[in-house]
Amino acid sequence: MLSKPLSLNALLRQAAAQTQLPPLELRMLLEKASGLNAVAQLSQRDELLSACVVQQFEALLSRRQAGVPMAYLMGHKEFFSRPFVVDERVLIPRPETEELVELALEFLQTRTRSQVLTRVLDVGTGSGAIAITLALECPLLSVYATDISAQALEVAARNAQLLGAKDVRFLQGDLLAALRSAAPESPELLSLELLTFDLIVSNPPYIAAGDPHLEQGDLRFEPAVALTDHADGLSHYRRLAAQALAHLRPGGAVLVEHGYNQQEAVVGLFEETGFARVQGMADLAGLPRFVLARLPA
Repeated sequence: MLSKPLSLNALLRQAAAQTQLPPLELRMLLEKASGLNAVAQLSQRDELLSACVVQQFEALLSRRQAGVPMAYLMGHKEFFSRPFVVDERVLIPRPETEELVELALEFLQTRTRSQVLTRVLDVGTGSGAIAITLALECPLLSVYATDISAQALEVAARNAQLLGAKDVRFLQGDLLAALRSAAPESPELLSLELLTFDLIVSNPPYIAAGDPHLEQGDLRFEPAVALTDHADGLSHYRRLAAQALAHLRPGGAVLVEHGYNQQEAVVGLFEETGFARVQGMADLAGLPRFVLARLPA
């Protein structure tokens, strides 16, 4: 495509003509290849770029044209105004999940008590976006996070390190089963299995098997284990509702994100399990997106 050294401006013009990619994406990919941010690109628009930079830019363009998400190409995604490392091992954080965090923070404000540490569990943490954000927004929280994928937990731990969330504990396992296999937290507890939480929050895989969306857009490149339960899309909610009862303090709650057409079913699952108050909520676009299920105080 673009085989010889070119000025920055000429390179962007040729790339725009040949790829039809949006100008913002082109500039972001050029920053990734060259290290030149938007300001530097403007000030150095007539300077020649090396063949090495051109080749790296060309490789990124090719991957983007193939549909690889920008977040994976850039290596990070902003979430709650913080840069989270993301790659093909984890789901890309979505804006709707920022709303989930805001709802979690709102609920946790009602759980602050003297001499009792407020404890939160993020189930299916992926990149760690939810757990790490909660820990950073509320430094006094005791935050735990689980994921079935050891590879995802590597990314989450890296994000915790980079963002300074030192006290988040990451545990590998399927949903709350991770608590059974973890090492003891402290001498007074036989196992993490005995832990109870004020809030269990989760954005589990909720796309049903065979859903055509799995073959479209960014979803084609994201890990299937983070997208679908390979069933009806509701199996994780069924199991989470049943498992959560033994791990919630009185008055505690489960807060979940779900698909746009699943709220009635998810509300029903938590009601059937025995939660006292189950509330469905919409996202900022007005779509039914979240369910908060509480235990009696």
